[in-house]
Amino acid sequence: MSVPVVFLHGFAATARHWDRVVDALPAGRFTPIPLNVTDADPLSAEGVTRLVRESTEDPFVLVGYSMGGRLALHTALCIPERLTRLILISTGAGIEDDGERAARAAADEALAEEIERSSISSFIERWRAVPLFARDPNWVHAEVAADERRCTPAQLAASLRALGPGTIAPMWERLHELSMPVAVLAGEEDAVYADLGRRLASAISDARFQCVPGAGHRVALQAPRAVVRALETR
Repeated sequence: MSVPVVFLHGFAATARHWDRVVDALPAGRFTPIPLNVTDADPLSAEGVTRLVRESTEDPFVLVGYSMGGRLALHTALCIPERLTRLILISTGAGIEDDGERAARAAADEALAEEIERSSISSFIERWRAVPLFARDPNWVHAEVAADERRCTPAQLAASLRALGPGTIAPMWERLHELSMPVAVLAGEEDAVYADLGRRLASAISDARFQCVPGAGHRVALQAPRAVVRALETR
């Protein structure tokens, strides 16, 4: 029986973020269900949980990357009985300090306003320069830019406001509630999220952390088979 796998992408992306992972899946074993997070109604963590829940009637594996990883965590805590496995990539469980979270929300609001006044091309150039992505090879930048062009400034701004780390409540204190198997992945060149990944794995009872060699933040692009191996591991 084919196992449904629901995928949640990160900020400034679409369901196409997972193309390389989907192409690497063994035939017949998994049924990929990559979702566009902006299809959630309402556009909120609760709306994304509803979108995931309604994407399949069967028990499923949930995979989330970056912003989508936080949303996957939220979903797993809301409907744990539906998940058979959780895979978290390049993510954390939110900003714990109230002041830091408020500052991030204010910064994201300012960025959202700037995005709304600009073109997608301007956003692509700005986002490419973010230090988190500075070491990405040119082919990754090109592939990411192609996906970003599938988005609109309005969608990007709405995602920042509704789903950014300044908006979603931190979940660190609830990680002990997760009882399904959890795989946590982060690229070895992504030191900040590798540390967050190790902390996530240490706080979840049935979790393991994998540092992916040669990858940065965008693990699904640079190392899709690492994601597939996480899916295949019992």
